[in-house]
Amino acid sequence: MEILRSPREIAQMRKAGLLVWEVHRRASSMIRPGVTTAEIDAAVDGFFVRHNAIPLFKGVPGEVPFPAATCISVNDEVVHGIPGSRKLVEGDIVSIDTGCKLGGWCGDAAATYPVGRIAPDVQRLLDVTRNVLSLAIALLDRRQRWSQVAAEMELYVKKHKFSIVEAFVGHGIGREMHEDPQVPNFVDHKLRRGSGDFRLAKGLVIAIEPMVNMGNKRVRTKPDHWTQVTVDGMPSAHFEHTVAITENGPLVLTAGPNGESW
Repeated sequence: MEILRSPREIAQMRKAGLLVWEVHRRASSMIRPGVTTAEIDAAVDGFFVRHNAIPLFKGVPGEVPFPAATCISVNDEVVHGIPGSRKLVEGDIVSIDTGCKLGGWCGDAAATYPVGRIAPDVQRLLDVTRNVLSLAIALLDRRQRWSQVAAEMELYVKKHKFSIVEAFVGHGIGREMHEDPQVPNFVDHKLRRGSGDFRLAKGLVIAIEPMVNMGNKRVRTKPDHWTQVTVDGMPSAHFEHTVAITENGPLVLTAGPNGESW
């Protein structure tokens, strides 16, 4: 069941969201050939610490607790990549997913960035994934239920001959990073039957995060217990924003001071 937040609570979440936006801005400025994913993670971790924010991802339970402040996923890595000694090279794409808790409230955002010049079809993958997130945000105050938004997201991606990852979905967010409801980027069987759907009410705050593959939608887990990769080795892109539905329409809490994204 969804939790509806007051304008005061949304204003507190906006502070965390702005910090996440700023850390993305700083991380993206580091992306170039020769930089390691561990160097990017260290910069993000240090920024959160200096601003008295708690990195949400570090220590998340699992077979191995997640060891970093960011998930950094390169090329065919879909999500949950562990930063390390890997050096970025020209033509890579790198997805950075991170979040923090500030003053007891959470913000979470992801984006996929090119490393130098990338192939035209890979650029189209990034554009479609970014655009389907923008589409979802724009529809929040034009539709009554999430399933209506998810159906249009799925149709948009299929129209461009890509596939939406179904193994992972977005989520409610507030005091904790993962809260109800689950926020799929496609229409699953539960939504078609009417159960598992939710209404788009004022005060709802959700993290919308489409992951789009160039090829097959299926993923597999690498031996590190965290990193998810495409089963066919083709590239994947990931964009995410934390968004509140307010009296004045959708408010992107992880956008910049003037509403700018990445």
